[in-house]
Amino acid sequence: MPATQRELKDRRDSVTTIKKLTRAMELIAASRIVKAQQRAQAAGPYARELTRAVSAVATFSNVDHPLTTEKPNPKRAAVLLLTSDRGQAGAYSSSVIREGERLNQLLREDEKEIVSYVTGRKGIAYYTFRQREIAQSWSGESDAPSFAWAREVADKLIEAFLTPTEEGGVDEIHIVFTRFVSMLTQKPDVIRLLPLEVVEGEEAPADEDVLPLYEFEPSAEDVLDGLLPKYVASRIHYCMLQAAASELASRQRAMKSATDNAQDLIERLTREYNQVRQSAITQEISEIVGGANALADANAGSE
Repeated sequence: MPATQRELKDRRDSVTTIKKLTRAMELIAASRIVKAQQRAQAAGPYARELTRAVSAVATFSNVDHPLTTEKPNPKRAAVLLLTSDRGQAGAYSSSVIREGERLNQLLREDEKEIVSYVTGRKGIAYYTFRQREIAQSWSGESDAPSFAWAREVADKLIEAFLTPTEEGGVDEIHIVFTRFVSMLTQKPDVIRLLPLEVVEGEEAPADEDVLPLYEFEPSAEDVLDGLLPKYVASRIHYCMLQAAASELASRQRAMKSATDNAQDLIERLTREYNQVRQSAITQEISEIVGGANALADANAGSE
């Protein structure tokens, strides 16, 4: 049944309102993504230098720290999944959730029990709807994560890693997040957080890759006890910043696409409205002309 003028006008007004909302959300995401990019870039040098410091201390001290020691026959693995708190970000959350599912499948194939940690309401809703157990969850800061939030997550994961497996602890920890490549490209990625890997190369390092030498006071063990928790929190915070920039970029792109689609729909509804209006006007003119002709013929017949 063809739509009436009123129906078409109401639909066009409704789409126009939606377009204003999506345009506003696009502009908000565009204004926030610059700050998110800057925060992610600013955290990079600190993370790199802290990594070099930890590598140097772990390499030259010959200390077997619990956070750098591989556990024999690992049976339990913790997976930290970083998702968003809000929607309207395209396939951002679904992509990182799929990457998490692939990692879970690989861990199950290695006969490892999975302990899930989730940040972001989207991931929490995904696990809750499927009635999956979550060891710990956090929400509220996915688009602007603070270091205090990352430190809280890190403390919980380190506690689980240091707890014996038979008492509910885990043998290794993985992070699933979205790496920000560019405004158009955001890639889901997985890194193993714990135990930390200290890789010693066989070739001589380049000048810029030479590790600094340290003297440890009061002892190398105490230095590692202070450095490694900060290092873990720093890596988690860096992953969160990358995820936040990716979330905002995905939201801006999704809202721009929604705005463009709304504009196309408004133009189509406007054409249909004009066609229906023109048809109604033509029909009214035809009825007036037909009535006038019939009245003229009736008057001529009476004469």
